[in-house]
Amino acid sequence: MTLSLTLACFWTLAAAITAMLPMRMQYPPGLTLLILAPAVIGFLAWQHNVWVVLLAVGAFASMFRNPLIYLYRRARGLPARRPEEKENR
Repeated sequence: MTLSLTLACFWTLAAAITAMLPMRMQYPPGLTLLILAPAVIGFLAWQHNVWVVLLAVGAFASMFRNPLIYLYRRARGLPARRPEEKENR
């Protein structure tokens, strides 16, 4: 297995472990994983073909869909949440 695939596997394991943490403890490791993802995917692109990269991007988007939706909505100037969404507490 190449170094880039090994790093991608460790990144995925770290993301799964982070998801199991309580919400208040997820922010620092989650933000770190969110920042590291483009570097890991870029390294995969450098060592492998486009299909591996597309799988990695799909996995990344699946794991971080809520933060990505939030960032997309903020970048477009829309409210962070849709009006019909209620915050669960």
